[in-house]
Amino acid sequence: MNNNIINDIYKITANLKDPLTNEIWYKNTNKFNILIKDGSVNITINIDLNDREKYEQLELELKNSISKIDNVSSVNIVLTSEKNIKEKNFKINSKKIIAIASGKGGVGKSTFAVNLAVALSKIGNKVGILDADIYGPSVPRMMGISDKPKTNDTNKLIPLENYGIKCMSIGFLIDVDTPAIWRGPMVMKALEQMFNGVDWGELDFLIIDLPPGTGDAQLSLAQNSKLSGSIIISTPQDVALIDVRKGINMFRKVDVPILGIVENMSYFICKNCNEKHEIFSSGGVRKESEKNNIPFLGELPIDINLRKLSDEGKPSCVSDINSEISKIYISIAKNI
Repeated sequence: MNNNIINDIYKITANLKDPLTNEIWYKNTNKFNILIKDGSVNITINIDLNDREKYEQLELELKNSISKIDNVSSVNIVLTSEKNIKEKNFKINSKKIIAIASGKGGVGKSTFAVNLAVALSKIGNKVGILDADIYGPSVPRMMGISDKPKTNDTNKLIPLENYGIKCMSIGFLIDVDTPAIWRGPMVMKALEQMFNGVDWGELDFLIIDLPPGTGDAQLSLAQNSKLSGSIIISTPQDVALIDVRKGINMFRKVDVPILGIVENMSYFICKNCNEKHEIFSSGGVRKESEKNNIPFLGELPIDINLRKLSDEGKPSCVSDINSEISKIYISIAKNI
């Protein structure tokens, strides 16, 4: 089926010409690359990014035409530069790099990232956590760190440590009340610095707390940091699951394995009546994982003590290791 789709795509490009070179994109060109997976068509067009505006009309025509081909479920076209990709490749000496993602904010992604990192450390791993949420860094507060990082002899930043976890965040470099009012290029430079400009040493796991959503920062990290896999966090209600599907599609388009989905805030146990209250509905994430053939990693309840400990900079897997929620985090870490 993929070969038929590719042939149909090249029939379309035979009627389109490169805006600069007047070239037709046949199968032997290096400028036009196609990747198809499960009906999702992903195309990269290698250009000088200074000429981007000249290709926008062609990009639109190409996307509209390809979307009409039989068995095509989605079309994603990226205008990119091979030179820039190579220059911005993020490098780190970690056996596994796992991104913690969410389609939207407010679902407990950072809380999960911190406690998973600590849980992985508790079962014998060397772990680091990178807070890539430039606009809303939470890791410094949750890890109980307020110091500023220093540099070593090679002018690299030395990650700050607590509870045996190496940490780096933009929150260490700017004042806590100072907003990061930055455009895309500045954000990407900061993220590259926190990879290549930090002396992480040797790690078994680097956990990356991604920003919410599926924008430039998420795509660039997914493409340039050689992710081993991703974990998607969601609450059970339908409005959150809409954004989960976007996250699933993003990772599939950039060929990053999805290790599983976690349902956070699944329920609340009332201390007075001892009954289980499903405040945000229930079971939605499990159904979504089954629908997309992705492992379901578990349910995490709304837990008052977890919230208190997070505010105090004391991860549950450190300060309340015998609690039910800590046992769930340890179980997820072992599964990972």
